[in-house]
Amino acid sequence: MSEPILGVRDLVMRFGDETALEVDDFSIQRGETITLVGHNGSGKSTLMRILALLLAPTEGGVWFDGQPVDFRSRSTLALRRRMAGVHQEPLLCRMSVFNNVALGLRFCGVSGREIGKRVDPWLDRFHIAHLRDRPARAISGGEAQRVSLARALVLDPDVLFLDEPFSGLDAPTRERLLADFQEVLGETSVTTIFTTHDRNEALVMGDRMVVLEAGRIAQFGEPDEIYRRPASEGVARFVGVENRIPGTVVDFTDNRVRVDFGEAEVEARGSVAPGQSVLLCLRPEDVTLAAADTGAADAAVQTGGENVLVGTVVRILPSDSSIRVVVDCGFPVVALVTRAAYRELKLEPGDRARVSFFATDAHLIPQVSVPPAPTAARLRPGARRRVQAWWRGH
Repeated sequence: MSEPILGVRDLVMRFGDETALEVDDFSIQRGETITLVGHNGSGKSTLMRILALLLAPTEGGVWFDGQPVDFRSRSTLALRRRMAGVHQEPLLCRMSVFNNVALGLRFCGVSGREIGKRVDPWLDRFHIAHLRDRPARAISGGEAQRVSLARALVLDPDVLFLDEPFSGLDAPTRERLLADFQEVLGETSVTTIFTTHDRNEALVMGDRMVVLEAGRIAQFGEPDEIYRRPASEGVARFVGVENRIPGTVVDFTDNRVRVDFGEAEVEARGSVAPGQSVLLCLRPEDVTLAAADTGAADAAVQTGGENVLVGTVVRILPSDSSIRVVVDCGFPVVALVTRAAYRELKLEPGDRARVSFFATDAHLIPQVSVPPAPTAARLRPGARRRVQAWWRGH
């Protein structure tokens, strides 16, 4: 990977007495796409404004292209001109599509002939050449966002900032624009910083992903690593890990970890000492579901690295292309199955079901303090109520 182009060190941002952001060290490589994700109030918008040199931090430093940034200096304006941005709402002027895309070039003093040479290829790239002379206020939301992206990229910026640019679009329009934009990024290799609430956008768009929690970086790495190995419960929740089950490690041998959940034990992979409280994270798509005999016991079985549990179906949650099945195995386990698979299973609430998953798919997060797992006697009477309460909290 190439050298860093932008970063921060020992960064603190306060608003009055409130600390909004604390980042020890964070850098972005030239040509990569970084996604900043997190819930409202996590600090992602504040971090983006600082990286875009629009907000001076309370403490710490920002550097750009190998040099420290002095926010008090007039030279900061010259650095900002090497950046461009696109917002959630397209900010278009009352002029044609062509003139909107050309606007930044005119501000920079580019000649009329050169403007035409630079704008027309970007209209083609974003498939809006047929809208060239149309008033910008007479086009659709998706088309308007294509105009905004073309207007930013025609400036040939060193860094492109995208502040949730696709969140206001309907799903089909968003998917088409995302696909076209990914192709453009592959052609230009512009350094891109992208904020989003949508975990799917973050996983698809980013070379690396930053997850922010309460003003701190909770995890920073490749999307697949964060998706499969979240560093905290908050990160796990954000990337869609619906099974987050507290337990205690009872044995650790040769990277094999056995975790006790009160009335069941399962095997996972990792390096966690016995006695440590952990959160077992398991994606619902990694759970295999099958019907079980009516009298099947609830005991957990480990065979060749596969965990097998038997429980009672307590809830069926359909979605557009798949179905979530919640099974009480002494603790709730969510399995995600296709509609075709569900029709074959013929499971209903109250039926017995067999859930299984591989030890390699179970990720353990050590916990500072986790309440002890409930005993079987406490679990049984209110299993349905507890599972429903658990689901409402997700």
